[in-house]
Amino acid sequence: MAPSLRETSPELKEALEDTVQMVDKAIARLLPEGELAESTLYDAMRYGTLSGGKRLRPFMVMQSAKLFNVDPSRAKRVASAIELIHAYSLIHDDLPAMDNSDLRRGKPTVHRAYDEATAILAGDGLQSMAFQILAAPETHEDPYVRCALVASLADASGLHGMVGGQMLDLIGETTEFDLGTISRMQRMKTGKLMAFSCEAGAILGKAGDQYRRALTSYAYDLGLAFQVTDDILDVEGNSNETGKPANQDEKAGKSTFVSTMGKDQAKQRAEMLVDQAVRHLHIFEGRAKMLEELAYYVLNRRA
Repeated sequence: MAPSLRETSPELKEALEDTVQMVDKAIARLLPEGELAESTLYDAMRYGTLSGGKRLRPFMVMQSAKLFNVDPSRAKRVASAIELIHAYSLIHDDLPAMDNSDLRRGKPTVHRAYDEATAILAGDGLQSMAFQILAAPETHEDPYVRCALVASLADASGLHGMVGGQMLDLIGETTEFDLGTISRMQRMKTGKLMAFSCEAGAILGKAGDQYRRALTSYAYDLGLAFQVTDDILDVEGNSNETGKPANQDEKAGKSTFVSTMGKDQAKQRAEMLVDQAVRHLHIFEGRAKMLEELAYYVLNRRA
């Protein structure tokens, strides 16, 4: 069956739903609450993190950790940390200085629900908290493992990862990019965080390099496929489906896979990337079934 025709299996649906519930509970416990003068900031952090989401990156952490028999309580902490980083990035991306979006997951963005200054601080707070979680002994008793997690997430979310990719995204509003530059931008902006999410399970399990390479290669291909489908949804979807304004990239004049390749070729590229991603998982001899299913889920998503 062609990858574009595959339906999401009941097993994957259940696993995704379980991850959402589990990670949301963990994040709710980790995020601060209180009656202090700065409690508005706590409220904004919780609003920006607990207002829905598919939790794909935490799902990758949990599934990769299972491959190496990692204690689920440890994996859950790392899964929560990556979701805090993701939430911070969305809060900042939505700001008027960035994508200037009023809607996220069908709700007002954080700077609309609160104000711009609070949104900036909420993102800052979530980012620092993610590293605090990874550095804590509860995440792993081995300090070298904790250091590896911190270093890997810093690389994925920083200058040569998500932040650098966002800078390229902004430049792309006034500069026309070729396909290679668009791919590099999305590898940095989306792929690196997904790569960390998959590699994290291997780091926690002290797995060999061949397994870490297989998981990161899978994630990079899946990250590109995710972005291609995101570009397609920007022109095909509507705000009721996606939970955010339609045609945002086109209005901003951004270079995307669709604007560069056309919609039909973009869809073919997404299918090729998903097939390629799944092949990287063959090293696990069928034990990475949920990660394989996730690749087809990404290809067929409508939000």
